[in-house]
Amino acid sequence: MKKTLQTLLGICLFILVTQTTTFAQGCVAIRSTGGLCTMDEHPDSLAPQGGWLFNANTRYFRSFRHFSGKQEQFQRIAQGTNVINHAFTEDSSLTRNFNNRWSMAFDVPIISNSRSSLYEHGGSQRHNTYASGVGDITLVGFGWLLNPAKAHKGNIQLGLGIKLPTGNDNAQSYFYNVGPNGSKRLGPVDQSIQPGDGGTGLITEVNAFYNFTHSFGFYGTFFYLINPQDVNGVSTARGGTASANSVLVTSDVMSIPDQIMARTGFSLGVNHFDFSAGARYECIPVHDLIGGSDGFRRPGWILSGEPGVDYRIKNISIYAYVPIAILRDRTQSVADIRTTELTGIYAHGDAAFADYVVNVGISVKF
Repeated sequence: MKKTLQTLLGICLFILVTQTTTFAQGCVAIRSTGGLCTMDEHPDSLAPQGGWLFNANTRYFRSFRHFSGKQEQFQRIAQGTNVINHAFTEDSSLTRNFNNRWSMAFDVPIISNSRSSLYEHGGSQRHNTYASGVGDITLVGFGWLLNPAKAHKGNIQLGLGIKLPTGNDNAQSYFYNVGPNGSKRLGPVDQSIQPGDGGTGLITEVNAFYNFTHSFGFYGTFFYLINPQDVNGVSTARGGTASANSVLVTSDVMSIPDQIMARTGFSLGVNHFDFSAGARYECIPVHDLIGGSDGFRRPGWILSGEPGVDYRIKNISIYAYVPIAILRDRTQSVADIRTTELTGIYAHGDAAFADYVVNVGISVKF
């Protein structure tokens, strides 16, 4: 019975632990921030001596649907003026489980992004800009509120850590048909494909599960990245000169925004498989929790349905999660609000969102 309960606990934990925090919203600049929760999912992770866990997660999405508020701008695709982002992220995390209660995770994202647009290249020809490299590295410590050896039906885990500004927030690429006589110009790429945001952030997490039966359970996760710094100083003028109005409302430089993510759902264990179905909410808020909210950002949120499956054999787990967008909302930014106040004309920018995100990965205990 004890072994069975431990196995069931591991099944429910897997939903929390192997899925990295892989945010993906296209022009709404939500980046990968590493492991959500990295407590080992295997039954013998409850042993006092602890162990190590390596997790590799690959994410891909293509954003191309423009929204202003909740209203989709269908004409952008019809006219061929929509922005298309392709984003690849490989997250590699290593977790040390000190014992059955405490663990620490170290995550390194490798990013390769591209952005296709008309408006950034003179408006007459579509071209691409590129950004790649190491993203923002994170280090997070975790602890269970209840003793996992006794709390088989349910438990809550808290996480606290740091996000380091290791990713390049000033990656540059060429913009075409923008210089004299239609020449190209080198400048910082759009905020949505920059590998880093330029800020040191505080990571807070809450993970929870509850087993209703031996094979059916509930899971929940809440993640908040606090970025207290205001702006990173990187120009939004793509190598040119910022307009007087953008300087006035501070959108001439990039903001360092907070990030929010929440997941909840149910999991069903069948032999070596675990099937899950839930909801996923991701958000860049208009205002940060701490510090200023100046600069250019595309705040917004997306609510997705998130089916998932994983297969476990011995010390290896292979998994796939595909959040599918249900609701998307590009909210009014601080710069939009200031522009509205200054001009008396309502201003509300747009952003491109993805229809779905593909997350596949492997987790290995050693």
